[in-house]
Amino acid sequence: MKKNFTDVDLNRSVGNLLRLGVILSVATSLIGFVKLFVEGFEMPKKYSSLNVGTSSEKVWSHFWDSLCKGEGSAIIQLGILLLIFTPLMRIVFALIGYLKEKDYVYVVISSIVLTIMAVSFFAGYAH
Repeated sequence: MKKNFTDVDLNRSVGNLLRLGVILSVATSLIGFVKLFVEGFEMPKKYSSLNVGTSSEKVWSHFWDSLCKGEGSAIIQLGILLLIFTPLMRIVFALIGYLKEKDYVYVVISSIVLTIMAVSFFAGYAH
């Protein structure tokens, strides 16, 4: 017998997704803080030395290089990215749930919100 997907199931699933995203983000950030403490992080004397360039390619490549090296600051940044992407994934997850429920009004609303978020994310790198 096939069980229908209900609003309660959707709400429970979305709640679990948000909970998981926050837990992963906090755990990742804590690991990064411990690693940073063990590495002996010092605040830079000149903050201009933190400038990795204005292009998004340089920023992302520096982030990935640091993350691959296991640097604590990059692990903390990964935790922050997980926290930022959690609500985004909630919208994607809800959109899929609304499609299963055939609730097309909320599919359209979720699609608009997702589009606005995507445009604002990518427009931030255009400048």
